[in-house]
Amino acid sequence: MSFMDGAAAPDPIQDGSDQGFMADVLEPSRETPVIVDFWAPWCGPCRTLQPALEKAVLAAKGKVRLVKINIDENPGVAGQLGVRSIPAVYAFDKGRPVDGFMGAIPESQIKMFVDKLAGADMSADIDEFFAQANESLALNDFGGAAQGFAQVRQLDPENVKALAGMARIYVLTGE
Repeated sequence: MSFMDGAAAPDPIQDGSDQGFMADVLEPSRETPVIVDFWAPWCGPCRTLQPALEKAVLAAKGKVRLVKINIDENPGVAGQLGVRSIPAVYAFDKGRPVDGFMGAIPESQIKMFVDKLAGADMSADIDEFFAQANESLALNDFGGAAQGFAQVRQLDPENVKALAGMARIYVLTGE
């Protein structure tokens, strides 16, 4: 039965397990990207990351799903993926891992991560990061400028303007 037949859309956020990994992550990722959040109840950064990750997934309105796996209860898949520290977040698309990050990251980067998976138009974000980078550069804040150009390159690795911006920073700082 498809969604068109009147079935409710599946919950975009769910708890997962080692046993259900194939059914909860790999199979659904053939249709919709699935983010897997490996966490544990004792992990402080996990408690910070999870609400922001859930918020971004809900904002994607079904274009991406989230499966949360408690590694204390389900260490198998995390071990197979080589997870050494948590939080660890992996994105699966078409049945394979395509992206990810370790540790708690700022909400803006979480939103970018989810939006990129959801296929959102990132041009507004790219323009915003360029503006921030150029403003930082004008104030001789080379660290802030480098961060802005790096965020553009994260969204668009082939972006020549961002690469040129990084080169300019290296020249100005003598690196």
